Amino acid sequence: MQTQEILRILRLPELGDLGQFFRSLSATTLVSMGALAAILAYWFTHRPKALRPPCNLLMQSEEVEDSGGARRSVIGGSPQLLTHYYDDARTMYQVFRRGLSISGNGPCLGFRKPKQPYQWLSYQEVANRAEFLGSGLLQHNCKASKDQFIGVFAQNRPEWIIAELACYTYSMVVVPLYDTLGPGAIRYIINTADISTVIVDKPQKAVLLLEHVERKDTPGLKLIILMEPFEEALKERGQKCGVVIKSMQAVEDCGQANHHAPVPPQPDDLSIVCFTSGTTGNPKGAMLTHGNVVADFSGFLKVTEKVIFPRQDDVLISFLPLAHMFERVIQSVVYCHGGRVGFFQGDIRLLSDDMKALRPTIFPVVPRLLNRMYDKIFSQADTPLKRWLLEFAARRKQAEVRSGIIRNNSIWDELFFNKIQASLGGRVRMIVTGAAPASPTVLGFLRAALGCQVYEGYGQTECTAGCTFTTPGDWTSGHVGAPLPCNHIKLVDVEELNYWTCKGEGEICVRGPNVFKGYLKDQDRTKEALDSDGWLHTGDIGKWLPEGTLKIIDRKKHIFKLAQGEYVAPEKIENIYIRSEPVAQIYVHGDSLKAFLVGIVVPDPEVMPCWALKRGIEGLYTDLCINKELKKAILEDMVRLGKESGLHSFEQVKAIYIHSDMFSVQNGLLTPTLKAKRPELREYFKKQIEELYSTSM
Repeated sequence: MQTQEILRILRLPELGDLGQFFRSLSATTLVSMGALAAILAYWFTHRPKALRPPCNLLMQSEEVEDSGGARRSVIGGSPQLLTHYYDDARTMYQVFRRGLSISGNGPCLGFRKPKQPYQWLSYQEVANRAEFLGSGLLQHNCKASKDQFIGVFAQNRPEWIIAELACYTYSMVVVPLYDTLGPGAIRYIINTADISTVIVDKPQKAVLLLEHVERKDTPGLKLIILMEPFEEALKERGQKCGVVIKSMQAVEDCGQANHHAPVPPQPDDLSIVCFTSGTTGNPKGAMLTHGNVVADFSGFLKVTEKVIFPRQDDVLISFLPLAHMFERVIQSVVYCHGGRVGFFQGDIRLLSDDMKALRPTIFPVVPRLLNRMYDKIFSQADTPLKRWLLEFAARRKQAEVRSGIIRNNSIWDELFFNKIQASLGGRVRMIVTGAAPASPTVLGFLRAALGCQVYEGYGQTECTAGCTFTTPGDWTSGHVGAPLPCNHIKLVDVEELNYWTCKGEGEICVRGPNVFKGYLKDQDRTKEALDSDGWLHTGDIGKWLPEGTLKIIDRKKHIFKLAQGEYVAPEKIENIYIRSEPVAQIYVHGDSLKAFLVGIVVPDPEVMPCWALKRGIEGLYTDLCINKELKKAILEDMVRLGKESGLHSFEQVKAIYIHSDMFSVQNGLLTPTLKAKRPELREYFKKQIEELYSTSM
């Protein structure tokens, strides 16, 4: 077909008439065409690009040969487990020195007073103060040795990090103490770790420690160093019981006048003994080496290296307790790259204000905080129309997330989510959540609304912090990611709970350079946790998903975490509540996505009517079981017993449901030995439990 015929069919001018055709076009048309071309060019060059995953997301882990079913990360390409990322950063002392070198003596630790901007200590200032404090400790009978344990009893603040670095500079070992352990646990830790020196933040904590000494509970405690000012009377009280009380500044001044050369540790030396609160008995002191901590955060670096690698201009907001390893590992990543850490004012209610002032780029959180953010966002959508619009915008952005696009500059961000992002400072590029499982609904929404990469990890203190982590690009929920490159993970059969590895289910076991060396002076519990082949038995039940990711599905023992990361032993609590006069049976339930406990109570049919009558409440047993006033009275009596028995606030139930029929073997809620069948109870009362949580939030 001739060219002219084609043009005629399409009603376009012939080639000879093109000049006349273009001359006939108006200037307005040409401008419009040019504008359209510019818009298309801009869109092609600025269109959002999907994040490129570091591996095939359909195969995120692979089986290790001749390992009994153990799996490893496919990231990194080496069969060897990762021990370190940088050759010049194999201990926590070297990690900080690397940050000092990279930062060019840039800002390191930030703090602020109410309604004031952040003030910063430089890397060199922190390093100098750490050497002065460490030298001062040596002048006060401490040794530059891996056998020298120093207690740190303080809230997050720059002095915490200075004290920690002082210990590392002279090969000493940090032993964190924290309030929720309770006074009995603090006494146990000081004695078990042979702690003679404790660095505290406030005079009140010094008083608490002195009370132990006065009762002769901690005879080895000889020196208390205070970060904040204190009165002379406190010093005199210490003298009476043989304890020297000094300010941190005075010890630093002493060290500056009597400077000692650093005595750096080796990777295999202990860096920290992190006592876990436990649920029964005394706390367990997990012994972690410098190599353990370095291996763990190196695994994180390897997974994220091609996607969201830490930078010198990164800023982390520190509010999660430094006594726990999750916060400490994330901070170590920042120091290693010369970044900054800004501390909150100490009041969680002011966290939003601190974030607006600091404008962090890295935000470590626990699921409980994510749940609060989610609830607050939707509480502000106070009409059906607002809620519909918010959900519609979230669905549009979630569709982008599923395709691998993470951004905060879409039309939906401009219309709906920029205020949410601004409440976190407006610069967050990475959120890391751990310590407890996160709700898939909450995680999915916030990944869209916050416009940043949100990662979830799983682990425990005994494997330093994490052993699995979200693979970049996999923004699905309901699992905890794939193994880190620093450890292998295998599942083992749990016959009593009917979990079998042949079905891809079993107890999660971890082995690698991030696994701890055992519990301090506790061989029995060490043998329970670590088998002869070096596998850490976590007590959690996991399931391998087809993509090679791990899903947490149960606990081997009846111990679980709440959303804020606290462990709870329900049977211990039930044994206390059962002493309540009207209570015949009780089932205490907790959910790792919730922050509190609820309970199912079966009253004693013979006792409750009389007990109720004493409180002016009359009626038949069945009527009393639905009486709201009586339910309130029973709950108050249970909480009273809990307080008398020393339960923490997170161990107390916040709501109960009164059930009139006894748990029995016949109805399938008790074993033949009359023990509670917890999975069956959980399923049987599923509806009531959901109502208790929904009405008690």
